[in-house]
Amino acid sequence: MRRTPLTVHRVPTSVTCMTGLSSVVVPTLLPTPEPVQAPFADALVELAARRPDVVVLSADLSNYTDLRPFATAYPDRFIQVGMAEANMMGMAGGLARAGFLPIAVTYGVFATRRAYDQVAMALATGDVHAIVVAFLPGITTPFRATHQATDDLALMRAIPGMTVIDPADATEVASSLHAAADHSGPIYLRGLRGLVERRFSPSEFRIGKAVTVRTGADALIVGTGLGTSWALDAANLASQRGVESTIIHAATLKPFDDAYIVAASEGFSHVHVVENHSTVGGLADAVSCALARAGRSVRVVAHGVPDVWAPAGSLDHVRTGLGLDTDSLAAAITREAGRS
Repeated sequence: MRRTPLTVHRVPTSVTCMTGLSSVVVPTLLPTPEPVQAPFADALVELAARRPDVVVLSADLSNYTDLRPFATAYPDRFIQVGMAEANMMGMAGGLARAGFLPIAVTYGVFATRRAYDQVAMALATGDVHAIVVAFLPGITTPFRATHQATDDLALMRAIPGMTVIDPADATEVASSLHAAADHSGPIYLRGLRGLVERRFSPSEFRIGKAVTVRTGADALIVGTGLGTSWALDAANLASQRGVESTIIHAATLKPFDDAYIVAASEGFSHVHVVENHSTVGGLADAVSCALARAGRSVRVVAHGVPDVWAPAGSLDHVRTGLGLDTDSLAAAITREAGRS
């Protein structure tokens, strides 16, 4: 069977920072976030142009997962399976074993809760390289539990050999897709659709590596996905109140960069974790386990969806109700730093 060698996807413009661990290419923050329309759509068409083995499968959600440009450009490499996510994962497994690179695209809840067994059996057993792209991550939906993927990262982290990625912005939506294509094994990649903020300039996306995107001596924050964006806004507000924060962006939940998190925690008594996910089984647990395994006595303050179903409504409304809005996060950062 044709296999893709393990490589690192690179895009122009980056900053290299030497740490005690390794040389890490750090994304540069833009002065002001920029809106980008459908970055996943553009990245997918670009990927297909350089990878003729790419085949995309959709579970009747093409209009809502930015797949139309790909379907138009490559109709013979696009498969519409209908509302049959379990079948889609099985088909993806077969295509992968036949030498293709299948990319199965749907909502996060349907890719995980509805088709969990098929993902595990068809994509995570044997020598299979396939990508599952999951939209509507966390609380980014006006609906309640039926569409809220607030446990998807926990579910996917539990599958042996599964790589789990949660991009933060439009730049990472594109670069992580290319990195996933050039990686190996089964990969779960959260997607952001429609108008997506670009916060980082183009940079190297390294699967399994966390990076420091902001430095400060008063507080340590670890974020992933949109949680990193929320953390950056909160840190800027906390800065106005005299609290300077270091922010670590951990786009890869598995394999997790334990060593980087442990090293970053030196000198801090506690670490804030901000995630667009349940506080059970996601980033907070990954950070806690990394610190515990290293014997570090650092308190973890988890900011995410608690052990409840999140309410319905706009993203701003739900964030405010869960204490994930900018004001609430900044207040928590300031309070824990002893500056409230």
